[in-house]
Amino acid sequence: MTPEAERWITAFLDAHAAEQNAARNTTLGYARDLKDLAEWMARKSLSFDALTRAQLEDYLIFCEAQGLSAATRARRLSAAKQLYRFAYEEGWRTDNPAMEIKGPGKTKRLPKTLSVDEVDRLLDAALVGRDRVRNTCLMQVLYATGMRVSELVSLPVAATRGDPRMLLITGKGGKERMVPLSPPARAALHDWLEKRDAAQEKAQKKGGKPSPFLFPTNSKQGHLTRHRFYALIKELAVEGGVSPDKVTPHTLRHAFATHLLEGGADLRAIQTLLGHADISTTEIYTHVLDERLKSLVLEHHPLASKT
Repeated sequence: MTPEAERWITAFLDAHAAEQNAARNTTLGYARDLKDLAEWMARKSLSFDALTRAQLEDYLIFCEAQGLSAATRARRLSAAKQLYRFAYEEGWRTDNPAMEIKGPGKTKRLPKTLSVDEVDRLLDAALVGRDRVRNTCLMQVLYATGMRVSELVSLPVAATRGDPRMLLITGKGGKERMVPLSPPARAALHDWLEKRDAAQEKAQKKGGKPSPFLFPTNSKQGHLTRHRFYALIKELAVEGGVSPDKVTPHTLRHAFATHLLEGGADLRAIQTLLGHADISTTEIYTHVLDERLKSLVLEHHPLASKT
């Protein structure tokens, strides 16, 4: 990547993070996609300030030839469009070469989810082992609230004091929302707080500093990492007899939403609980429900097997 390309990308990312209050993962995603475009341009001696629409379309063809999915190509085009919109506003370009390029479109895939029985088996698996109190709290709170894994592992302990019926969660872009805690989640939280606070008190007597997080660790972030929780949930899947391929922190979030919808919850309420900015994102769960109902009919209706 040339110094000039690096200057463009850095300026755009700084402005985007400041103006849009973008989540760190969103900014990192833009950085990766634009770096890939910049490296492709460098190999062809091209530059951002002179790139044409045809050349950008050549890059997208190159991405397709690499076997990248339609979703990935659409995301990379989106990153380029955002960069050139910024460049136009800054006066670096008098046009936007990406504006009229139509993306490949993303095929809407239904999110993987879990049955109630599978969730129960994961929760039962969390009750076993040395870290059972912490693991039970993690799983109960995750399933009760539908939090994103990043929100869960970095949850401030202050938000959980006083046996709360509701948790205040800070989500993407710093937006706050309230989510209710189920009785099992509250009980698991109470047990973990007792154990956590005792361990913290012991550590402080040895000169350690108090942690602001509900799930403190010695990691760089100071709390349980996303990667460790990802590995943990796979271990619980094996222990509970659930296919590890089906289980990720996000499938618990999907299960939370799907099971609420199956129980008759309002779609707008689910949108609020999940922290979705757009109702269309939440509507995907209606398709999950439709698919499940369809499979039930095909499997059990007496006429379904007749040709």
